[in-house]
Amino acid sequence: MKKHTIIALMQDQPGVLTRAVGLFRRRGYNIESLAVGHSEMTGISRMTVVVESDDIEQVTKQLYRLVEMVKVSDVTEDPTVEREMVLVKVSAVGAVRPEIVSMASVFDAKIVDVGVRSMVIEMTGAPAKVENFIEVIRPFGIKEMMRTGRIAMVRGIRTHQAPSTQEVSNGQAVESVATLN
Repeated sequence: MKKHTIIALMQDQPGVLTRAVGLFRRRGYNIESLAVGHSEMTGISRMTVVVESDDIEQVTKQLYRLVEMVKVSDVTEDPTVEREMVLVKVSAVGAVRPEIVSMASVFDAKIVDVGVRSMVIEMTGAPAKVENFIEVIRPFGIKEMMRTGRIAMVRGIRTHQAPSTQEVSNGQAVESVATLN
């Protein structure tokens, strides 16, 4: 099966995320990664979903049918910039501290908290780099770990116009028409 990265722009309204995720659940897809946050347009959120499937076309079509959905794109084949962040709390006593700091430095990670017996490290990068960092730091003893979902944007100057008011299926106005990269 292939991993698909879907980017959707949706109106900031209660229940929209639940309905969008429900479409994946009803089709039996496991969501590997989900990240949602404000976009460059007031009142519009950007959602990045990563799912593993041979065919995702039906779900993207159904997402587009949601009244609050503004734009849906499968960017799997597009050149994208993808990032994740991880916070890792590792055991750090005595002599291993300099080694942990050195490993963090190699990955451009930051030590964000130091305790008596542990350190918390923040690392941001491409998903494969985050995974590699976790494997390198694992021998020190991971006490806790939290990864964000993957976020993605299409590279370069390929642009899409956000739908005009007439193109939004429920007739509600999008505050501004913006060029999306």
